[in-house]
Amino acid sequence: MKQRIGILGGTFNPPHYGHLLIANEVKQQLALDELVFLPNALSPFKQIDQRVNDTQRVEMLSLALSELPESRIETLELSRGGISYTYDTMVELSENYPNSEIFFIIGADQVEKLSAWYRIDELIKLVTLVAVPRPGYKLFTSYDVQQVMIPMLDVSSTELRKRLANRKTVKFLMPDSVATYCEVNRLYDDA
Repeated sequence: MKQRIGILGGTFNPPHYGHLLIANEVKQQLALDELVFLPNALSPFKQIDQRVNDTQRVEMLSLALSELPESRIETLELSRGGISYTYDTMVELSENYPNSEIFFIIGADQVEKLSAWYRIDELIKLVTLVAVPRPGYKLFTSYDVQQVMIPMLDVSSTELRKRLANRKTVKFLMPDSVATYCEVNRLYDDA
């Protein structure tokens, strides 16, 4: 039997409970064996905040994942560098894990952009795309995407960076360990 691996990519700058909620809900509903968090090197759709380096993003993610058993971090895109195209990464992961079925998890914000994704027609033949709702976005697409309905937590890394910069509470929005790491290292003081 093939191992069922769920992959959640993102900048994780910083990681928050929305990321953990998505991963956990998809894992439970699709009976996944493992969750893999995949920090992007450079997203084709976002600019990475240069004040926070890759090592810090991985350290924050590691702290967050202490709350989510059967999960791990894959730094393949960070090691490769450059723009992180999902297709290239999924080809490599498929080769590394030939006895696995890969479920790539995306939010509704990305569902709306699928037509702009690099080699999308080939990607959907390689992995199962799993879409989850996100406030303010629709899950409609003409692409073959499996939808998983989850409770929605309206939190974003952008909002958390602003809260941290303005010394506002992030309690119940991100793990305390991640919030402490951000504060101790003054990661978002000038966000």
